[in-house]
Amino acid sequence: MGDAKEEEEWPRCVGCGRRVKTLYVQYSPGNIRLMKCDTCNAVADPYIECEFMIILIDLILHKTRAYHHLLFNKLRIYSSLDKGVLVLSILLHIVLDAFRISFSRGNKADGDSSISTFSAILNCGKVLSDALLGNIVFMAMLLLEVQLILKLSFDTRRYREVLLAVIISSYFKLFLMAMMVWEFPSSVIFFVEISVLSSNTVALRVVTELSKARCFGICFGAHAARYLTERWLLGVP
Repeated sequence: MGDAKEEEEWPRCVGCGRRVKTLYVQYSPGNIRLMKCDTCNAVADPYIECEFMIILIDLILHKTRAYHHLLFNKLRIYSSLDKGVLVLSILLHIVLDAFRISFSRGNKADGDSSISTFSAILNCGKVLSDALLGNIVFMAMLLLEVQLILKLSFDTRRYREVLLAVIISSYFKLFLMAMMVWEFPSSVIFFVEISVLSSNTVALRVVTELSKARCFGICFGAHAARYLTERWLLGVP
């Protein structure tokens, strides 16, 4: 039983997705030899020797190998996770959504001194609460769809894997922070949302091994539920 549990926490080959005992052997500091996968006989994870920018570019290009490296070998989402990673990721996701809602409403700071501090605090609290509710609906719909399709029993670790994979793959939302500094047309928000949807689809496919169509349907349903919640209940444009 212990050996089986330990094997579940092994890293994975970025090519075929099979578990491997180790990704590399280190002979001395800076001197390593990458190991091959016993299943596909290819180097299990060549990204170990790559710079961060190369990995980021491959993530943006939606290469599944890069997502395998990030999710399984870098973050180890299948292992005993530090729950703080998930909590911090969700908080950042909510804050970035709050930026999006604020820009959608045209609440960009313009230096108007006539707006009182109290009003600004109330507006900030309203935007954060709207982002929180939208994310609750998004995550609930996502996990419900995954549970129905995969017919999962109540396994918090499995749900945590799916949730963290989708949240982490929403990194395109970080581009919204640039809108605080530079002027961008509102169409940029739509582009970011489409990019997040496609990235979520790839990450969910890597984690669940479902077909691309099913993963897209799950992610689209979760995003649509959040969109309708914000638009109809919260009045977000």
